[in-house]
Amino acid sequence: MKKLINKVDDVVREQLEGFALAHPELMVNTEPFYVCRRTDKPKVALISGGGSGHEPMHGGFVGFGMLDGACPGHIFTSPTPDQMYECAQKVNGDNGILLLIKNYTGDILNFETAAELLHGEGIPVQVAVIDDDVAVKDSLYTAGRRGVATTVLAEKILGAAAEEGYSLDECVQLATRIGNRGRSIGVALSACTVPAAGRASFDLADDEIEFGIGIHGEPGIRREKYSDCDTLVTEMVNEILDNTPYSRVLRQWNGDKGEWMENSQTTEPLNEQDSVIVLVNGLGGTPLSELYAVYRKTAELLTGRNIHIARNLVGTFCSSIDMQGVSITLLKVDEEMLTLWDFPVSTPALRWKM
Repeated sequence: MKKLINKVDDVVREQLEGFALAHPELMVNTEPFYVCRRTDKPKVALISGGGSGHEPMHGGFVGFGMLDGACPGHIFTSPTPDQMYECAQKVNGDNGILLLIKNYTGDILNFETAAELLHGEGIPVQVAVIDDDVAVKDSLYTAGRRGVATTVLAEKILGAAAEEGYSLDECVQLATRIGNRGRSIGVALSACTVPAAGRASFDLADDEIEFGIGIHGEPGIRREKYSDCDTLVTEMVNEILDNTPYSRVLRQWNGDKGEWMENSQTTEPLNEQDSVIVLVNGLGGTPLSELYAVYRKTAELLTGRNIHIARNLVGTFCSSIDMQGVSITLLKVDEEMLTLWDFPVSTPALRWKM
């Protein structure tokens, strides 16, 4: 294994130290790990996080118009409750904390513990879960669908809502809509290499792909022969569009009672005349030029289904270390969500003006 690292145990700390030097406008803490923005604006504070190895998610999205804080765990390992707790203390502006969680068992458990700790300190807190991967219902890492790249779109839209003065409850309602409207599917052409393992996490023949891969290298729906880009993208888009509504029970924190409540949710179908944001996302080792080829075919297929592409984002935003592969995300949007999407953003990995 050849990687630009020193000792395996120092990987995340040294990368965060470099991130801090490159982005002095942000506050980077290494004991425990977290990244947060410097602001005194009274607003809902949005915090997310997860295992490292998915960069630029989440630390690269800390800044104006997106996250107030991000908590990176070790490679493919959930952050701990004390990370979220200390990060929240730094960014708390007395308007409440929203914890945005990708649906992985470790993330759910640790973020929920952090929510309870913050509640115990008298800080208003809520959680929102993203579970957008249509590939599998359950996996090695989670109960229910995995949370993947819709998280990036959620962080952008919710970050804008918080800047615009949305209340904590309004942010939660918006997060629920996003969670029920986002769908993703991922494909691997090659495996990622976790530094601690020192080798590829699985083997694929030269003519094989893993369809429905997870962002930690979890198995997908099937392993199949690869022919060409257009055939693969057609299969991916059809998997998203033909996916039936999915019902599940998500836990919601009741701040008044100080307890967890079960909340039944069902995803919304994608129909003709709907508008979507399309995210074509590289998994770490895929050239940008190839991602544009994927977007080309995706746009053609959606147009053929009479689905309007309102906005698009093409690049690597939710990676799996050095995996060659791609994910496609479709988020059904309305005018409110589009207005928030267009809101200015300034982070290390995503920035634009009105």
